[in-house]
Amino acid sequence: MEEKQMLPEEQEAGGNKAGKVDKTLLELSLGIFFWGIACQAVGVWPVNDKIGYSIGLWIGIFLATAAGIHMWWALDRSLDFAGATAVKMMTKYNIIRYLAIVASMGFVMISGFANPLSAFLGLMGLKVAAYLQPFTHKICIKFYRDHG
Repeated sequence: MEEKQMLPEEQEAGGNKAGKVDKTLLELSLGIFFWGIACQAVGVWPVNDKIGYSIGLWIGIFLATAAGIHMWWALDRSLDFAGATAVKMMTKYNIIRYLAIVASMGFVMISGFANPLSAFLGLMGLKVAAYLQPFTHKICIKFYRDHG
């Protein structure tokens, strides 16, 4: 019987590819959280409604984190199927995710209890975290090595 060769990322995750996905999701979520901290520290000072800004920002950060988790879940679930079925499933999950985001942002705009622009700024944390993931990964690798 031939022994299966593991990819370096599978070896790093202890031979469990799902562990790699989980670590990537953690790194993405940490990037979103750090984006929220940075936006809170810098952005709250020039606005008049500091509470509305903060509430909106953290609603956006929550939405970004939830969207990242939902994307991971949808990909994990859809990639177990053949091409055409996987594409249909991903399309369905993308539409559900975008509708949830639009509904949440609409609620923030209509209710007026939070700043919708800061909520959008928080939501953009998903994009920023995706671009920063290689840097977040390097930081987390050091943490993983030090804390096994």
